Amino acid sequence: MSDEQCSEAALGALGYVLVGGASSRFGKDKAFAELGGRPMYARMMDVLIGSGIRGTGCLVGDPNKYGGLGVGFIPDLWPGEGPLGGIATALAYNESVDEAGYNIILSCDMPFLTSEWIEYLLDRARKGKAQVTLPQSAHGLEPLCAVWHTNVAFEVKKQFKRGVRKVTEALKQFEVEVLDEKDWKRFDTSGRLFWNMNTLADYEEARRAIAAENS
Repeated sequence: MSDEQCSEAALGALGYVLVGGASSRFGKDKAFAELGGRPMYARMMDVLIGSGIRGTGCLVGDPNKYGGLGVGFIPDLWPGEGPLGGIATALAYNESVDEAGYNIILSCDMPFLTSEWIEYLLDRARKGKAQVTLPQSAHGLEPLCAVWHTNVAFEVKKQFKRGVRKVTEALKQFEVEVLDEKDWKRFDTSGRLFWNMNTLADYEEARRAIAAENS
């Protein structure tokens, strides 16, 4: 498999990890921050593989930074323009190759996300009629841990080209199923399922927590 190829998931889904963020508050590229001996981009790939993805899924980002890692990769069509551009890129790729109806799209900075939750999320998306299926945590909607149906690809790209940059703003155009605490709590043994690693302090906290889990 070449770096620009993306592998197909079981039962008609593809998985993507967005690695194009600026990491401005973090101070360095979060995708390469190591936890438990694995860089974050690889940890997130592991989550996808464990949820049923065959192969490695796809990174979406800058080919100059991420194209030579030896894993599935597609170039972000709008680098530096935020996560909605990465989502539009992933959906456009799937639409172009006509591989699957569902797209699991994740950010690269959720160290406590589990394969079991992603498998459940995908199952709910398949059973429902929504165009986007995503959780809502105490911090609000989590659109970078979501299943997007490929049939929204055109509208997401349209919203992006109109100047929309907030993913939550784009979501207003679609039929959305929101999964709340009663749906995800049993998958959240640490109380951090959707926790984002935004700063170096967050990183150190995650390192301590994972070291404690592995001790």
